[in-house]
Amino acid sequence: MSEQISQTAAAPDVDPQARARANKAAAIYGLYRLLLFIGLTVLIQALAMLIGAPVPLIMSALLALIVAFPLSMFLFTRQRVEATEALATWKAQRTARKEWIERELSER
Repeated sequence: MSEQISQTAAAPDVDPQARARANKAAAIYGLYRLLLFIGLTVLIQALAMLIGAPVPLIMSALLALIVAFPLSMFLFTRQRVEATEALATWKAQRTARKEWIERELSER
């Protein structure tokens, strides 16, 4: 039995805060993008009212959505990279732990 214990590999190191960091980074990036979309919608609607050409709110929102997507890629690069890195770290830890569990169960 002591022979079997020495052959099994130790569990991979898992950072318990990795999931929280990934969720927080993704939420911050999503919130920034949402605020950009809302701000652009208000801006487009205000400009339309200013020039005396009322535009339906849905049209302003659609235009803001089209503009906000590429604009957010440039404006929020740091937040996007942080969210991607945090999610990748969490996924790598989960994958390593799942593979370790599968190896442990297959040896039984």
